[in-house]
Amino acid sequence: MDGMLTQEEIDALTGGNNSDSSTQQASDISESLTDAERDAVGEIANINMGTAATTLSTLLNNKVTITTPRVSYVTLNELSAQYDRPCVFIHISYISGIDGNNILILKEHDVKVITDLMMGGDGTNTEGELSELHLSAISEAMNQMMGSAATSLSSMLEKKVDISPPVASLVDLNDTIEDTELSNFLDGDIVQVAFDMKIGDLVDSQIMQLYPFDFARELYKKFMGSEVEQTAAPASQPEQTQPVSPAPEPVPTPAPQPVQPQPVPQPMPQQMQQPQYAMPMPNVNVQSAQFQTFNTGVSPLMQEENIDLVLDVPLEVTVELGRTNKSIKEILDFSPGTIIELDKLAGEPVDVLVNGKFVAKGEVVVIEENFGIRLVEISK
Repeated sequence: MDGMLTQEEIDALTGGNNSDSSTQQASDISESLTDAERDAVGEIANINMGTAATTLSTLLNNKVTITTPRVSYVTLNELSAQYDRPCVFIHISYISGIDGNNILILKEHDVKVITDLMMGGDGTNTEGELSELHLSAISEAMNQMMGSAATSLSSMLEKKVDISPPVASLVDLNDTIEDTELSNFLDGDIVQVAFDMKIGDLVDSQIMQLYPFDFARELYKKFMGSEVEQTAAPASQPEQTQPVSPAPEPVPTPAPQPVQPQPVPQPMPQQMQQPQYAMPMPNVNVQSAQFQTFNTGVSPLMQEENIDLVLDVPLEVTVELGRTNKSIKEILDFSPGTIIELDKLAGEPVDVLVNGKFVAKGEVVVIEENFGIRLVEISK
């Protein structure tokens, strides 16, 4: 009958809820990346998250383990089924070295645990709703994590890779997404990289990383291009080595034969005359000496040093409110209630020292019941 919709058209309008339609859609998605592209995305994500786990472990002062990734393909409907309650999306954009963006997905409870640990708690204060403080803290944590991951990616691709500050937002995938940029990101098929994440005994959960297909292919091209350059470099610039001459074969030296002395215009005195013998010269290959040119640049061993080896070394951070000089007599007169005037003006930034060395200036803030420092200037 004219004007009636077919089952395929109904499934398309309802988001493909029919199981046969979903199966066919998943089959179509699986052909969007080749096996090589899929393996490259998994390898890049594995290296990035390995570095990010070390950074997060130092930030939280707690052991963080992130397992080997699993690469799959999802749609927005399938993603909604996995996260049926509000979750936190962290949007990360690459601004240098690579053109693209991705999204990290964390569960609401995991964000609360990470925020509580960052604030100096024990990770058990997870009651109440997710606030702007939680979103701000998780954005800073992801900024440090993905910043270190970008450094690893720079070493892998042999070019500087940088990211913009991550933006965290609370998203309910069952509702309409108001963020236009996020909505465009999730419109269509997505590459999903899933990791199992453990934070001490507090979190045993998953963290998801979403890539658009175009960005996943861009990563593959960059990754393969860097490998081709590394492989071609030894062939295009062979190492200059010294030519090695074949060792001359030993030539038997004949016994010396006496020869007749040649007449000279002025004969030497009798006592100075010695019998003269001619020594035949062996057949020896003689050539000029060549020496290797020493490079005055940085040693290759120094170029390969890894900053990750010292990332977990604890440093003492001290905040100095101010200083003053007092005589011994004045110090002996100290008593409870004595006021000591410092050399800092009210409202003037305080000094932040790391292992006794000045590194930054900041202003004092109060976070719930604790003092904190907001950095306003970094020493160069």
